[in-house]
Amino acid sequence: MLSRFVNPVRLLGSSLNGVRCKSTAVATSASIGSKSQAVFDREDRYGAHNYHPLPVALSKGKGVFVWDVEGNKYYDFLSAYSAVNQGHCHPRILAALREQSEVLALSSRAFYTNVLGEYEEYVTQLFGYDKVLPMNTGVEGGETACKLARKWGYKVKKIPNNKAKIIFAEGNFWGRTLAAISSSTDPSSYDGFGPFMPGFGIVPYNDLAALEKELQDPNVCAFMVEPIQGEAGVVVPDPGYLSKVRELCDKHNVLWIADEVQTGLGRTGRLLCVDHENVRPNLVVLGKALSGGVYPVSAVLADDEVMLCIQPGEHGSTYGGNPIACKVALEALQVLQDEKLTENAEKLGNVLRSELGKLPQDVVRIVRGKGLLNAIVINSKYDAWEVCLRLRDNGLLAKPTHGDIIRFAPPLVITNEQIQECSQIIEKTVMSFK
Repeated sequence: MLSRFVNPVRLLGSSLNGVRCKSTAVATSASIGSKSQAVFDREDRYGAHNYHPLPVALSKGKGVFVWDVEGNKYYDFLSAYSAVNQGHCHPRILAALREQSEVLALSSRAFYTNVLGEYEEYVTQLFGYDKVLPMNTGVEGGETACKLARKWGYKVKKIPNNKAKIIFAEGNFWGRTLAAISSSTDPSSYDGFGPFMPGFGIVPYNDLAALEKELQDPNVCAFMVEPIQGEAGVVVPDPGYLSKVRELCDKHNVLWIADEVQTGLGRTGRLLCVDHENVRPNLVVLGKALSGGVYPVSAVLADDEVMLCIQPGEHGSTYGGNPIACKVALEALQVLQDEKLTENAEKLGNVLRSELGKLPQDVVRIVRGKGLLNAIVINSKYDAWEVCLRLRDNGLLAKPTHGDIIRFAPPLVITNEQIQECSQIIEKTVMSFK
């Protein structure tokens, strides 16, 4: 096992301005003008320098498209890291937001409200769990799951006090709180922020033998893992990995926490990514698209044996489960069902990967993904950042991760015709490097 405290793994870290698509007003380098530069300069002057955005200044979004302050139109192939699965500014979700905000926005959990129970009933029945604990952000969902697991470890598994361990997969990413970075193997997340959370251990992703070795420790209460690692570059495990994780956790009386914040809610062609192997984690963490991208909403799902380990006063959030969040999440989930976005992700993901597979291998080394969560790995002699700049110039926005990987994750409302257009943009952009 790799430890956060001893020897942690260090992860290694001519344009086509004339190309046009019939539904995309192509942005060119020349059109990234003074308005955009003013936006860049103001953020640089007054904001913390904790992000490195692609140089495009967005002012509007609708469906699969976004527009910059110069009026240029782009396909969004990042979807706010899968937060806008339902597309930008979905009218039904916005209507739910407006309607509830005019009636009751926030009461805190000091009182009951008429909408929390409605949401709790819907989301637990949809995913098949006894209880839900509502929070706001994805990282809060991860923190909540870890607290639940530790509490269960002490109350149910009878782990000695303050000895509980949680195992994580190398390459994980679930946020940037002190707990989240304590499980990270990426120096850009943890360097300069120690000391770190005790009781966290790390095993290689997709390595069942290493996992089983750690689960034999009687003080391990949980294994937390992304079914597909998103920030690591859409890393897909071997077939059967998730089924074996379920088997090993059962064998060693360990809770399985599935971090579905980015992979869940239709993104990979199933409602949850774990559904590809028909397995059921003990806890599921949801976020991002749980609100369709219009409000911070996250949740942890679990059965009573786990969820009821936490009693009043032991965990909570002023905004968690607030009326707006509940109504927005209800509508966002119903949109996924009504518009068959999960099925669309499965079908068009196959189309996209088929098209990406035709790209020249001397530029694009690897294509991988499920549904509409996909990535290409760029040959080391090329610069993925430069590829993304040229994609931007040709009307498509994507972002590199870990240097040589580009994620392609459009909103799930995208059509076959639009996927074909985007495939052409990607192909012509890649070919410009040859």
